[in-house]
Amino acid sequence: MKAINSFLVVDKIKEKPKAEKGFVLSESQNEDIRFLKGKVISVGDQIKGIKENNIVWYDKNAGHGIEFNGNYFYVIKHGDVVIVE
Repeated sequence: MKAINSFLVVDKIKEKPKAEKGFVLSESQNEDIRFLKGKVISVGDQIKGIKENNIVWYDKNAGHGIEFNGNYFYVIKHGDVVIVE
């Protein structure tokens, strides 16, 4: 699988549940989190500054999910990335 143009294929990194005052919040209760973390699987040919295996933070409403070889990935636009670790 290869991303094209200005798209990235990202594997979402599941965050550990957040604890607040002794209570563990489920993923659905972490609605205040705006950005998600993911590992870059494939980079389009028009993208500079991001490489495969980089960890990126991107808008949680960005992109679309795609199933490939039994794994679920997200295809996002380069502009949706806000941080590269």
